[in-house]
Amino acid sequence: MSRRRTENDSEPGPVTAHVPVDRFGFLKQEHGNSPERFSKPRTTSSTDHDREERKVRKWRKMIGVGGSDWKHYVRRKPNVVRRRIRKGIPDCLRGLVWQLISGSRDLLLMNPGVYEQLVIYETSASELDIIRDISRTFPSHVFFQKRHGPGQRSLYNVLKAYSVYDRDVGYVQGMGFIAGLLLLYMSEEDAFWLLVALLKGAVHAPMEGLYHAGLPLVQQYLFQLESLVKELIPKLGEHFTQEMITPSMYASQWFITVFSYSFPFPLALRIWDVFLSEGVKIVFKVSLALLKYCQDELVKLPFEKLIHALKTFPEDAMNPDSLLPLAYPIKVSKRLEELKLEYEKNNAKPVQP
Repeated sequence: MSRRRTENDSEPGPVTAHVPVDRFGFLKQEHGNSPERFSKPRTTSSTDHDREERKVRKWRKMIGVGGSDWKHYVRRKPNVVRRRIRKGIPDCLRGLVWQLISGSRDLLLMNPGVYEQLVIYETSASELDIIRDISRTFPSHVFFQKRHGPGQRSLYNVLKAYSVYDRDVGYVQGMGFIAGLLLLYMSEEDAFWLLVALLKGAVHAPMEGLYHAGLPLVQQYLFQLESLVKELIPKLGEHFTQEMITPSMYASQWFITVFSYSFPFPLALRIWDVFLSEGVKIVFKVSLALLKYCQDELVKLPFEKLIHALKTFPEDAMNPDSLLPLAYPIKVSKRLEELKLEYEKNNAKPVQP
C-alpha cells in the first residue's frame, strides 16, 4: 500500500494478490480482539453509491484544492463542518481532513526538512524497544505484516523520529497503534507531524501526559471516567464498586490508543474523525455510551465475567451508526473540567521545605 493518500483514492487499504482482505486491508480470516472485528464485507447499492458521491462532492467543496478553502469554510460555517464530521469523513479524503483539523498541516509547513533530519541523522535510545514492538502493531493488516516491509519501516521511522523529537516522552508501546493508524491514511512525514500535533497540543490540550513516566494523564482520565460512570450510570457504577471493578481494568487502552487498539476499525475511524476535531471528550462520551448501552447485561455479571465482557462487547454495541448518536448528546465538558481540578487537588505534591 502506498503510504501517501491522494484525494483521488476511492477505497482505503492496499490491494494484494491471493490474500482475502476487507475494504480496510485487514485479513478477512483474522478475528479476535482486534480493531477489524465485526468489519464485514460491504454491499453497496446504486443509491448508496450516489449518496456517497454527493457526500464526497460536498467535502471537496468545503476543502478546496489541497485544503486551500478549509479555514475559510470553517470560519463561515462551523456548525455545518461539525455536523458533517460527526456523520463521518469520506474515506478517500480522511487523511487530508485529519491533517487540516488537527493543525498538523501547519506544523509540517513551518518545519521543512525537520522530519528527514530526525530519521536520518539522529539516534534514539528507544530504537530497540521500537523494533521489538513493530510486529505487534496491527499484525493482521497487510501493510504491516511483512517483516522489514514498507509498513514496518515507515512505522519504525515515525516512532523513532518522535522519540528523538520529544526525548521526555521517548517511546511508549501504545504509540505504535496511533502511528500505525495514521500511516494507513498519510505519508510518514504527515503522520509524524499529526502525532506531534496531538501530543504537543496544536489545537486541543496536549496529550503527551498519556506517555510520560507513570502515565499521569491516563490516571487523570480514569479518575474522571470513574466519577462520570457513578454520576451518569449510577446502577452500573454501584455494581462496579461492589465487584471492585475500576476503569484501569478495562479503559486504559481506550485512552492510550484512542480506541485504535481493540475497537472495530470502522468505529475507530469514526471516533478519530470527531476526536481530532473536538478533542478527548469524545473518548469519554463513547465510553459512557457503550457502558450505558450494555448496562442491563453488565449489571448481572460477577467479577470474572464482567472483566471479560468489558473487553469483548457485542457486535450491535460496536455499530458506529447506533453507538455514536448515543454518545454525541452526552454533556461532559463542564464536569470534566471540574473533575480535573478535583484530581489535581487530590494529587498535588506537597511543597518541599
